[in-house]
Amino acid sequence: MSTDTAPGAAPLRLGTRASLLARTQSGTVADAVRAATGREVELVSITTDGDVLTGPLAQLGGTGVFVAALRDALLCGECDFVVHSMKDLPTGAVDGLTIGAVPHRAPVRDVLCSRDGSPLDALPHGAVVGSGSPRRVAQLLRRRPDLVVRGIRGNVDTRLRKVDEGEYDAIVLAEAGLTRIGRTDRISERFDADGWPPSAGQGALAVEVRTGAEGDESAAVRDAVARITDADAEVTALLERAVLRRLEAGCAAPV
Repeated sequence: MSTDTAPGAAPLRLGTRASLLARTQSGTVADAVRAATGREVELVSITTDGDVLTGPLAQLGGTGVFVAALRDALLCGECDFVVHSMKDLPTGAVDGLTIGAVPHRAPVRDVLCSRDGSPLDALPHGAVVGSGSPRRVAQLLRRRPDLVVRGIRGNVDTRLRKVDEGEYDAIVLAEAGLTRIGRTDRISERFDADGWPPSAGQGALAVEVRTGAEGDESAAVRDAVARITDADAEVTALLERAVLRRLEAGCAAPV
């Protein structure tokens, strides 16, 4: 562990949503920054529109609704850095902000979680499958046009409970999230990335920081955060985002 941090330095503040997955991801990043720098990191809870508004996610602005409040808090100085799921991060640049690190990447695949453990091809005709992603809806109906695909909201455990209670026969989620919160026992099928391409950046985390002049506190934060980046994860995830940006597709399009 580095010990070059000035004695008495104030804790770094990491803004996070309150969901189990968000806090787990943020906690992992906080632990990595502590280990790399010796500086304390505290979590600051931020409520986003995606956490309080109801209705289909695509109609609310896609997964970007979870990002906006975190970015606002960062720009306003309520926190020093934030952590996003890379696949949820809009591709357009934001003045005053930059991605400071991409830590080690989790599995990139989509997975099926069904009530009885059946894989996708074994679900009954007309089975109800939940997904809030236009990409996943397109992929589901391409493979099984007989399915009834319905939107679904809520955190991972809420979605799994809706399957257990019979509201859905199955749901599609990212393997990365289930891995991070220890729910891989719920996976019924892992979709091969070649035949079922995931979102750009899926499985990667983006640690976002403020830009600023060298020598100010923002520069110190950028230096601390940069120490936890994984070179391979950073290159591949940012390249995938660059392709998506070139296509002008954004994080919600079925690409």
